[in-house]
Amino acid sequence: MKLDFEGVERLPLREFTEKAYLDYSMYVILDRALPHISDGLKPVQRRIVYAMSELGLSSGQKPKKSARTVGDVIGKFHPHGDSACYEAMVLMAQSFSYRYPIVDGQGNWGAPDDPKSFAAMRYTEARLTAYAATLLAELGQGTADWQPNFDGTLSEPVRLPARLPNLLLNGASGIAVGMSTDIPPHNLREVTAACIHLLENPAAGLDELLEHVQGPDFPGGAELVSPPADIRSIYATGNGTLRLRARWEREDGEIVVHALPWQVSGSKVLEQIAAQMRAKKLPMVEDLRDESDHENPIRLVIAPRSNRVDCEALMAHLFATTELERTVRVNMNIIGLDGRPRVMDLRGLLVEWLEFRLHTVTRRLSHRLEKVEARLHVLDGLLIAYLNLDEVIRIIRNEDEPKPALIAAFGLSETQAEAILELKLRHLAKLEEMKIRGEQDSLAVEREGLQKILGSKARLKRLVREELAADAERHGDDRRTLIVERAAAQALDESALLPSEPVTVVLSERGWVRAAKGHEVDPLALNYRSGDAFLAAAQGRSNQLAMFLDSTGRVYSLPAHGLPSARGQGEPLSGRLNPPDGATFAGVLIGAPEDRWLLTASDGYGFAARLADLASRNRSGKHVLKAGNRARVLRPVPAPADPDALVAVASDAGRLLCFPIGDLPELARGRGNKLLGIDAKKFAAGEESMVAAVVVPAGAALRVSCGQRTMTLKARDLEAYLGERSRRGALLPRGWRKVDDLAVEER
Repeated sequence: MKLDFEGVERLPLREFTEKAYLDYSMYVILDRALPHISDGLKPVQRRIVYAMSELGLSSGQKPKKSARTVGDVIGKFHPHGDSACYEAMVLMAQSFSYRYPIVDGQGNWGAPDDPKSFAAMRYTEARLTAYAATLLAELGQGTADWQPNFDGTLSEPVRLPARLPNLLLNGASGIAVGMSTDIPPHNLREVTAACIHLLENPAAGLDELLEHVQGPDFPGGAELVSPPADIRSIYATGNGTLRLRARWEREDGEIVVHALPWQVSGSKVLEQIAAQMRAKKLPMVEDLRDESDHENPIRLVIAPRSNRVDCEALMAHLFATTELERTVRVNMNIIGLDGRPRVMDLRGLLVEWLEFRLHTVTRRLSHRLEKVEARLHVLDGLLIAYLNLDEVIRIIRNEDEPKPALIAAFGLSETQAEAILELKLRHLAKLEEMKIRGEQDSLAVEREGLQKILGSKARLKRLVREELAADAERHGDDRRTLIVERAAAQALDESALLPSEPVTVVLSERGWVRAAKGHEVDPLALNYRSGDAFLAAAQGRSNQLAMFLDSTGRVYSLPAHGLPSARGQGEPLSGRLNPPDGATFAGVLIGAPEDRWLLTASDGYGFAARLADLASRNRSGKHVLKAGNRARVLRPVPAPADPDALVAVASDAGRLLCFPIGDLPELARGRGNKLLGIDAKKFAAGEESMVAAVVVPAGAALRVSCGQRTMTLKARDLEAYLGERSRRGALLPRGWRKVDDLAVEER
């Protein structure tokens, strides 16, 4: 079958897709996501407000079911989903979302903990708030442009004639294509004061306006803790970030949080604090309660463990680690009067809105002036009729077409003649002439006043200023968000938050780790997996880092309190760390950051290192000990800062060397210095190597292990093995030269 494409427009695919995407982008930007500077509303919000006004749902009227409003909105003006429309309506009714709610809702309209928990539209009722009148009061006074609705059967306003800068008062947020907007809410009295100041002083700069607008004013209160320079920068550029912090106070030794940052859920904050308590990161907190109710919408109680707890430090930690403090993004991206979106600073925004307001008031006065002049024109005709009543009656009774006759007889216009013909008989009384003259006088005075205002910019500005002041008096309230300059919140060191309890970290030959409470644990008596056995153990505190040295010389760190309990067989370190393929673990280290440990390799080299230099939170660890070719990493041992201590090193050739700890180098990483003089050729041939190294405190004894046998060398016995570092050392007695390990015996 032959296809006929006659009359079909042909376009290259690239050109068509580019145009289609641009059209869609502009639709999202202009007709969905970004608010207009005039009324501060998006199209769906504007249509909801207008539809409610058409349903007669003003603040003084009885509310109607929300489903009725949503039905009118989507059926007449906004052909989109009912759920999305209802959510937009709910947002305008939530006092914790809007600084000045536009919709007055009855029923369940959500809660600060869960804004989406509102009831279905068939259950709730709504009407407009008194504040909404500032958006609608002048709608029928020639102030708005009108456009046909989506099917052309009705008309809807393009913009609402807002009497107040609603865009700043309630703020806005939205995501378009390639741009977004985040405008925080502000205080009505402050914004109107800035507008009035700008009307009186058109050349006023930003700093003068900031004397009135202190900063955003969020509905939930809390504290704005950003520095004044940051706040000024936001108003100067139109974008930036603000820091909001919860407000709290002490009551009977407990911490009570009574105001949260904007859009922060109290239940989520409690979950975050409870998670830290379960992880034993908040040992100073004993209890956590939510005492919020209708009288106290936000009341979170944190009970410290004792009166000695520093509440200021605790709250600083919670500010840094939970949403009790959060950052709010500001991006004042607005559709201006020219119909183009752009980021505005505070002064530019107020100047443009005042331009809109002056234009709106001019249209309102002009519309009223036309009405007054039209009425005066009609009254002039009616007065002529009353002065010539008998002749008018005769013409009406005798003429087939009385209108042309009346126009010809008295020089009337068609409008005047039509008004005379529509008079009722009851209005032919003598008193009506007096009423007409009285109405003429009052309308003449009103006309003169309107003409004076329209003819003078100063009078026009004064009228706008008076109306702004009246609306501020009627709808304004005190600031809720306190502006306080505070230092940045600092989280407490994790080790300071954890309880300091004695623990023994046990490592097996196959790299399984566990932690036992106390220092009296016998690691050899623990149960190990089949084919596994004890390798090393180290004693420390639960708030310290446990470090693990592998066969490649890398050191890994894990919090000791997070290690599995010794009641079981532990967990493999490979599940928490990423050691190189084929690597095995050589030992475990734990202690205070300033503690020193001896790191050695079988080629006779080694050095002392502070634990602070070895710590690494990287799963892949830190390469610390660079062992020589064919060298094996030995088990690390503590190296206490005792000037009289001795370093004892032994080889598998039965040689033992002791030298002062002062000769031991301290490094952060590397190969270190030669500790024991091992013949290089024999080491390369595998005939001799260093097998162990320990630090023997002054007066302590050294235990030498040879298989199942052990020999104890007391302090006076070690004198026979004293020598300079890097020497060969002295031979041990016969029968004790197959050394497996060295250990310090407690005195």
